[in-house]
Amino acid sequence: MNGSLLTHRHAVVTGGGSGIGAAIAQALVAAGARVTLMGRDAARLAYQRDMLAHDGEVQVQAVDVTQPESVASAFAGAAAAFGAVDILVNNAGQAEASPFAKTDLALWQRMLDVNLTGVFLCTQAALPAMLERGNGRIVNVASTAGQVGYAYVAAYCAAKHGVIGMTRSLALEVATRGVTVNAVCPGYTETELLRQSVGRIVAQTSRSEDEARDALLRSNPQRRFVTPEEVAHSVLWLCSPGSDALTGQAISISGGEVM
Repeated sequence: MNGSLLTHRHAVVTGGGSGIGAAIAQALVAAGARVTLMGRDAARLAYQRDMLAHDGEVQVQAVDVTQPESVASAFAGAAAAFGAVDILVNNAGQAEASPFAKTDLALWQRMLDVNLTGVFLCTQAALPAMLERGNGRIVNVASTAGQVGYAYVAAYCAAKHGVIGMTRSLALEVATRGVTVNAVCPGYTETELLRQSVGRIVAQTSRSEDEARDALLRSNPQRRFVTPEEVAHSVLWLCSPGSDALTGQAISISGGEVM
């Protein structure tokens, strides 16, 4: 990818310490962007910053995306270092499984807070400056769980469906003001979240780890898991010059699982 593609653009990636977020940050840095990594795990953020800093300008800001004060402080710190945010990638998220009848209000609220309210708060923090300049890119990392239903993750599915609904609504609201808003929807991706899903299957059934992975693979017509880098390439495309006509979209990155 052209190292000058996003030169002088300031990109914020939430949940940037590992997995999909780290891969997105790497792609943005390689394209020339100045990147602020945000997340709760200071050690992971520092590690990613050190990994990426030799390729470009990278800073970290600790944040709890569910807390308005924490979000406001993190975005103020990011702007003080690298200027107004040009690109916002809302990647922070969490998944927990439970049968619906055993899903208590605390689990329900956690899923909404991290996966949906966090997107709302971070977008509200970054959007005003984008509108003032008449230019900006917002990409929300949703999930195929925001496009279809999955058993035992009703709260997570509800939150991710909400992310896609908010994406479409905001895209319409700012369509004439130079800001695009899109979502990417990964299927099962080789991340810690996938390893946790496999672990739950192994713990709750008599299946081996290989059998558990095979069970998850059946939903992907390509019979493979998505890589974080594949998600990152799609995000980079949505953030790059020439993507101006793409807004309000929920792009499935799932090997054909969702068509």
